[in-house]
Amino acid sequence: MKQVYLDHAATAPIHQAVLDSMLPVMREDFGNPSSIHGFGRKTRHLVDEARHVAAMSIGAKETEIIFTSGGTESDNLAILGVARANQSRGKHIITTKIEHHAVLHTCEQLEREGFEVTFLPVDEQGQISLDDLKEALTEQTILVTIMFGNNEVGTVQPIREIGEMLREHPAYFHTDAVQAFGLLPINVDELGIDFLSISAHKINGPKGVGFLYARSGANFSTLTYGGEQERKRRAGTENVAGVVGLKTAIELSTEQAGEKVALYQKFKDSMLQVWQDEEVRFELNSSAEETLPHVMNVYFPGTNVESLLVNLDLAGVAVSSGSACTAGSIDPSHVLVAMFGKDSDRIASSIRFSFGLGNSMEDIIYAAKETAKVVKRLTRKK
Repeated sequence: MKQVYLDHAATAPIHQAVLDSMLPVMREDFGNPSSIHGFGRKTRHLVDEARHVAAMSIGAKETEIIFTSGGTESDNLAILGVARANQSRGKHIITTKIEHHAVLHTCEQLEREGFEVTFLPVDEQGQISLDDLKEALTEQTILVTIMFGNNEVGTVQPIREIGEMLREHPAYFHTDAVQAFGLLPINVDELGIDFLSISAHKINGPKGVGFLYARSGANFSTLTYGGEQERKRRAGTENVAGVVGLKTAIELSTEQAGEKVALYQKFKDSMLQVWQDEEVRFELNSSAEETLPHVMNVYFPGTNVESLLVNLDLAGVAVSSGSACTAGSIDPSHVLVAMFGKDSDRIASSIRFSFGLGNSMEDIIYAAKETAKVVKRLTRKK
């Protein structure tokens, strides 16, 4: 049976070139980057090279890059770090209702610590209102954390406009760019971003590594205590092999971004055409003008999400109902609830397709046709 993986927004396969760059480090370059002998100096050089590549990819300085274990730690370090270090100035934070749980649950923890958090609503395209953001800002606001592109429906937020608004306000601006990085152009200075989170395994790198960009001079506290790694901002011996893999993944994604964006648009168009030809009822859950190239969330009226996922899996097609962090959960998608309301039929009848490395047009057509078969079978039973 044909196997088609269309859940790249959850995690992506590691690129062969990434693996090739990591293996020599794992076999030979085992020195601690904090050691002053030759073994340590060699791995320090590898980490420094990776830091340079990471910084260049977003228009930052090398000193502004902090290597972490991935997007969740980066989000936590930015949000908790800023909140706890700046609470003497104010205890108000602004985020949105559709953030990844790495942001939402961190903000909820801060509420338990006495901070006030405003969760901005979104429209049916999944976008915030800039007027709502402007109205929510107060003198007590110390942090605005709004994701670059949504992992479930693909909606891209007006990051440039948010950055412009906050240039006139002392609040720091953090964005979770885990899904956007490597596909959309990002320059932190042009966009007015103070903190930015990314994860390697979403760009065909290894799991367990990522980075946080933190603007020079930004006031935030650390979450880990121990050694003086990462300029005293993130203690613990560096994951050198992972950092090298991240470097290679960044280089590849930078080189191939334009090609990928064009290919993924063809994938989307082809799937939609198949469903139209098969006369399947469907609606996109976000038709915003700007969306992530690789994410498409689709509502199939009259179906059930669990049945869709199980039947597609039996047909060899791997997709999801949204965030990987809620896999196995019976809770409805908080993103779709925020967009359409808790009583909407879309919440129980929508699935996410996300494209990436290894997918071919043949795969896409197969998956689209199998989806059409499943939807017709499920709706026929009604």
